Amino acid sequence: MTPAEVGAAVDAAWHTVLERLEQLVRIETPSLDAAASASIARVLTEWFEPLASEVRAVVTEAGTHLVIEVPGSTDAAPLLLLGHSDTVWDHGALAGDVPWSVDGDVVRGPGVFDMKSGLVIMLAALEILRDRPRRAVRILVNCDEEVGSPTSQELVRTALDGVAGVIGFESPHPDGAFKVGRAGSTRLRLEVEGRAAHAALDPENGVSAIDELVDQLLVVRGIVAEASATTPVLCNVGTVSGGARANVVPDAASAEIGLRFVDAGSERHVLDALARLDPIRSGAVVRTVVLTSRPAWQAGAGDEELLEEVGRAASALGQSASGRPAAGAGDTNLVGSLGVATIDGFGPRGGGAHAVTEHLLLSSLRERIELLTALLAR
Repeated sequence: MTPAEVGAAVDAAWHTVLERLEQLVRIETPSLDAAASASIARVLTEWFEPLASEVRAVVTEAGTHLVIEVPGSTDAAPLLLLGHSDTVWDHGALAGDVPWSVDGDVVRGPGVFDMKSGLVIMLAALEILRDRPRRAVRILVNCDEEVGSPTSQELVRTALDGVAGVIGFESPHPDGAFKVGRAGSTRLRLEVEGRAAHAALDPENGVSAIDELVDQLLVVRGIVAEASATTPVLCNVGTVSGGARANVVPDAASAEIGLRFVDAGSERHVLDALARLDPIRSGAVVRTVVLTSRPAWQAGAGDEELLEEVGRAASALGQSASGRPAAGAGDTNLVGSLGVATIDGFGPRGGGAHAVTEHLLLSSLRERIELLTALLAR
């Protein structure tokens, strides 16, 4: 398709694009709400079925994931388009702090930026190319990305079978640059068991879980500092809990810790060390429980080649396409870390993800639809 043809096709589809974006945003889909997930999955299935050879629903306790096969008319291996249908917003956000609104170029609403707009981009481009030569795609829409993809990580990896590369539809960098490489992210809970006793009458018979936890957190700090001497590791102790009364030696305490890694080496070093923590006090028990983990994805040659392919499509449209690593983690960590050619950030520009200021720019949404259309038509 010529740039003029792509632009005209997006013009013709624009009203439908906005209608569908609003419809998806108005289906509130907090993570782990299986009923809400089933509702949006039904709508997406209805929209994608006319284009697909298969729409497969994978129902889990977290909700409904979708795997969509859209055949192509060329011999090129398919691309995997990766997105999610869940949001960080609870029910009621639409009627409360984050109502749907359109003000010039700015659209607001819960999940409009992260990342229901990405799903609309996929659909619009494929509909424009319905009767035209195009590359085959596989689409995976999972329903638990915002909580670490606990039920879909293996599904994401399985979806890689036979694909030439992966495009993630999370938001780009603020300037519109793609995300090529992402920090690894692990969330874990440090659990300590002690032994209760009267804090005044027989404290020597107790083992304070809180004291043990405090000392273990200092050990964690030392492990992170050692790894950070060569590559920065971010560590945040997000919650601490334990104990019940001031006159009782506490028998349980825990802390939830968030870790971010730039490279796989520091990631392995820190996580291995935390898995081997030894009690400092006799009688204490220390456990490290990994809650969610996405490995560090460092950009490689395949990622750069895919970015160059996107760049050629962008150049033909008068757009630009650059890429650089991102601090945040997402499902593209799961595939990029395996060496599969991957880029992320194919969603529109905007801002305020996870905040009441969440919004996207319609001009950028249009550009991304044009770019995906041009890329799949190459």
